[in-house]
Amino acid sequence: MGKEQTKSLRAVGRNAAALKYDLITALGAHGCAGDKHLQRLVLRLITVIVARYNWQTDELSVGQRELAQLWAVDERTVKREMARLRDLGWLVQHRAAARGRVAVHGLGIAAILQGTQGAWDNIGPDYTARMTQPEETPTPAGNVVSFPLPPRPEGTGPWAAALADLHQTRPDLCSAWFAALTVEGQEDGIWHLRAPTRFHASFVTTHHLPVLEAAIRRVDPAARGVVLRG
Repeated sequence: MGKEQTKSLRAVGRNAAALKYDLITALGAHGCAGDKHLQRLVLRLITVIVARYNWQTDELSVGQRELAQLWAVDERTVKREMARLRDLGWLVQHRAAARGRVAVHGLGIAAILQGTQGAWDNIGPDYTARMTQPEETPTPAGNVVSFPLPPRPEGTGPWAAALADLHQTRPDLCSAWFAALTVEGQEDGIWHLRAPTRFHASFVTTHHLPVLEAAIRRVDPAARGVVLRG
């Protein structure tokens, strides 16, 4: 995958620094390195994230009229910019707009990281190291707000049990990478999982597969491995 083959999306550990600050920093640096059109797009995304995005539920639910007011543009511009953000994969539509209901979007965290990596070195070597070296778990500064834990996975069966284990032991990775996976089936001890995108599947396979396999083996000792597809 080239440069996107980083070791981790952020500092890891139970008390890891907030992902939201790393994402916003990456977006800001990426925008500063781009042309005026990219800068406006990134500024608008950051503004709506800070003002309206729910990190706990991964939901951005805001109407076009409200967005137009927030961005000081007309609703036609809102439609165009939201379409660009979806095309980039930075926003992922969870529910389309319908009569009486606004659209609901989530953040495409993997796509944001992939798209902004070219600007990481502009932020500084400490930032790049934190984003690419999961084995180093720095002590968060006293004024850093912790990233909220994902909701505890629900359901029954081995996969639900594995997710519950990951929720307790690696909440950072569970929220960003594992919770979105689904089980397609098992064959000869091999678990076949589906990721939302090919990049998501490749990133987990390259950087976090041992953590995932260990959790699965704790609930299924007969498991021999995991295969992810996007």
